[in-house]
Amino acid sequence: MKIFSNHLYIVSTPIGNLDDITFRALDVLKNSDIILCEDTRRSIKLLSHYKIKKRLISYHKFNEKKKLAGIIKYFKEGKILSLISDAGTPLLSDPGKLLVNECIENKIKVMPIPGASSITSALSVSGFKDQFLFYGFLPKTENELEKVLSSLSSYEYTQVFFVPSKKINFYIKGFKKFFLGRKILIAREITKIHEAFVREEINELKPFKDQIKGELTIVISEGNTKIKNFDEQKIVNKIKKYLNKYSLKDTVNIILETEKINKKKIYELCLKIKNEKNY
Repeated sequence: MKIFSNHLYIVSTPIGNLDDITFRALDVLKNSDIILCEDTRRSIKLLSHYKIKKRLISYHKFNEKKKLAGIIKYFKEGKILSLISDAGTPLLSDPGKLLVNECIENKIKVMPIPGASSITSALSVSGFKDQFLFYGFLPKTENELEKVLSSLSSYEYTQVFFVPSKKINFYIKGFKKFFLGRKILIAREITKIHEAFVREEINELKPFKDQIKGELTIVISEGNTKIKNFDEQKIVNKIKKYLNKYSLKDTVNIILETEKINKKKIYELCLKIKNEKNY
C-alpha cells in the first residue's frame, strides 16, 4: 500500500485484543511521521507490541483547538500523520471532528483505515435488527438523561449507547422507564479476557448488586412506537385502587382499556401488588 504525504489517516485500532488490527493499519502506522493519540500512555502499549517507534502527539478533547494550527503546519511540511483513539474507530464518541474539518478546509485528504469497533461488534451479536441509531455516551444527570431517552424512545430502530460501568444502575432505571417492551444487550469488555454479555427483557432487568468493571456498550432492540411508555407509579396507584374493588382479571382488563400497555406487563404488576397485600 502506498502511503501519501499531505494526508490524514484515520486509523482504527483494537478495542481490547491486540490481535484485532489490520495489516493495512499497521502499514500506515509504521510509515507515519507523526501519530496523534488520544492518550499517549495507552497508545504506546499497542505501538510497542508491534515494535512501532514514531513521534507521538497527545490530541484529545481538552487540547484539540489549541493543537490545530500546529498540526496543519506538519501537513504543509509534507509529513504523514495518523490519528488513533484509545480504542476502536476514531471520531465515534472520540475527538477528531475539528481536525477532519480543518483538513477539509485546507484541501488535505482524509483517509479512513477501517477496523475494530465496539458499536458494530456488540450489534453483531445482539440478534436485533440491523437498522440502528448510535448515540454514544448518554448524559450523566437525571434530567438530561430523561430528555434524551424520551426523545429516542419514539424511534423504532435498534439503539446503541456507551455508558460507564460505575453508573449502570442509574441508566437501567432510565431504560426501564422509556424502553419497556424492548430487549437489551449489555456488552462488557468486548474481545478482552473478561468479555461478557448480559441479555434480558428490559421489563425483567434487575439492578446489578455488585460493582461491575470495564467499558460497557449497550444495545437496545427495535421497538413498537405504538406502545407508549408510561409512568409506572401512576399505573401502580390505579391497580391498587381497582384491586380493592375488582378481581385480578377485571383489574387487568380495566387498565388495558385506558392504557396502551403490554398486557403481560400489566398482569405482572397486578399480580405482584396483589401478592404484596400492602395496598
